[in-house]
Amino acid sequence: MATMMDPLTEEFAIGCVLSIKTTLGDEFEAQVITFDRPSNIIVLQEGSKSGPRRNLRLLKADFIKEFTFLRQDEDPLDIKNCYLDLGSLQAREESAIRQAEIEAERIGVGVTAEAQSIFDALSKTLPVRWDKTNIVVMDQVRVCTPYLPESVSGGTPAANERVRKVLEFERKRLYVRGAAS
Repeated sequence: MATMMDPLTEEFAIGCVLSIKTTLGDEFEAQVITFDRPSNIIVLQEGSKSGPRRNLRLLKADFIKEFTFLRQDEDPLDIKNCYLDLGSLQAREESAIRQAEIEAERIGVGVTAEAQSIFDALSKTLPVRWDKTNIVVMDQVRVCTPYLPESVSGGTPAANERVRKVLEFERKRLYVRGAAS
């Protein structure tokens, strides 16, 4: 018999299968692998146990809006048939690290929020990178502080003019957004 339980007061028994609704609107069924009370993190195995691949989800219990106990199953890890594909895990880790490095390079160091906003706007349509506090567009046009159209230099006349136009538009948009606040 399924019963609704309060995630703030319940312990999560290893092996039990739950129907879970999160505070973010996700709904799924999963089996409890373990529950760490000090960190309030529950490790769940989604879907069926059959096959070599399993989807694990780590979830803060605070994000569980409600759950329903469906049944109790045995041995959620079934150690004799459980293995980790370390090559795949290492590839995913390396990919995540590369992506984090790419995203970190897009954040200016020692620049204002306005400068970052201008960089982000330019990056939507043009290849850009930071060179200290200067924005380098298409590896040829430089936008220096105070990031005004007059601060644009280098590159072909057409590239220079394009960067100026995008910069003017973004500064107007920032001004309108700031005036509306």
